[in-house]
Amino acid sequence: MKKNLANIFGEHHGLDAKSIEFLTRALEKNNLPGFDYIEFKQSLAALSKMDLDIGTAIKSAFATASTVGLTKEKLLESALHYANIIAQEKLQFEKAVDKQIQQKVGSKLKEVAKLKKQVTAQKEKIEQLEAQIKASQATIDSADEQVNKATESIKLTQSNFENTHRSVLNQIEADIANFEKFLV
Repeated sequence: MKKNLANIFGEHHGLDAKSIEFLTRALEKNNLPGFDYIEFKQSLAALSKMDLDIGTAIKSAFATASTVGLTKEKLLESALHYANIIAQEKLQFEKAVDKQIQQKVGSKLKEVAKLKKQVTAQKEKIEQLEAQIKASQATIDSADEQVNKATESIKLTQSNFENTHRSVLNQIEADIANFEKFLV
């Protein structure tokens, strides 16, 4: 593909650059051979610079694309193919987020729980163990900050991905609706 899909799907939508790159790379990797939805979307992007209304732009792009064998059915099928690719990427992303939560947050929470038990036991021997209690408490405080930072970072990444995913999927769905509306 010659055009950058990130520009086509991500431009003017205020999307997270990392997420749009991830999703468009999956689209590029799974690009079907020949002229299909991706190339059609690229044609629409080029026509959008001409200030055409969406119906005229779709009809114009389709008229040109039909000369290289694109049919409405192939356009719709390939758009659904790419929507499925985006959906699969979301599932993989969610698995990765869950794994990150387990690795970064879960282990820290276990560590905190363990240290809190140690603190309770050490408080019974406060005269002998003051130094250990202070060290363990400092570790707990540090772990809480790390858990909070990791949770915030993961939630931000997840939110950015969700917004990007929804926008790209909405664009594909809107395109499908417009194809159904304007291509007879």
